[in-house]
Amino acid sequence: MEGLLDVLRGTVTSPWVYLVIFGLTAVDGFFPAVPGEAAVITAAVLSADGGHPNLVTVIVSAALGALAGDHISYAIGRGGGARRLARLPVGSRRRASSDWARRAVERRGGLILATARYVPGGRTAVTLTMGAVRYPRRSFLLFDGIATVTWALYCGLLGYFGGRAFERDPVRGVLLGVGLSVVVTLGIEGVRWVRRRRRAARH
Repeated sequence: MEGLLDVLRGTVTSPWVYLVIFGLTAVDGFFPAVPGEAAVITAAVLSADGGHPNLVTVIVSAALGALAGDHISYAIGRGGGARRLARLPVGSRRRASSDWARRAVERRGGLILATARYVPGGRTAVTLTMGAVRYPRRSFLLFDGIATVTWALYCGLLGYFGGRAFERDPVRGVLLGVGLSVVVTLGIEGVRWVRRRRRAARH
């Protein structure tokens, strides 16, 4: 075991480790079988022992990689998925499901996206769906930015403090990460709702 730890420490002292983290979290965004979260948490655990790799850089690399991967998944859905949805027969069950998904993401897209980031397979399904139903790109970027930053913080801090703070209660770490993302997202959704009401009142 000690020999394995020495190998890991030697690997993570290389600056290439940040590129690896970026790549793994990016691919994890559209191919959930890749262990993006495990890579971030492992790097964060090792950063607590000697400061290598740098925890802040690990978190930034993970957030940027996750953001890139989610946008690739969104683009895949927007390309092929949108065309397939448009060809669904009107009145069919699949068309009804598609219309329901579109209405759901229009009303609560930010909240759905932010919370789905913590579910490996779920986040890919959500980002593909949001692309397929053509959820606005700017809104997707905004809410996905919140989701990926809070997710990267959660993974990084869970790894860094995991041996102490969350060793006996890992659920608390998950709830903390999801809670932070939900609070920020609800705040932004609230601001958007107020603005829409004000615009409607003017007309």
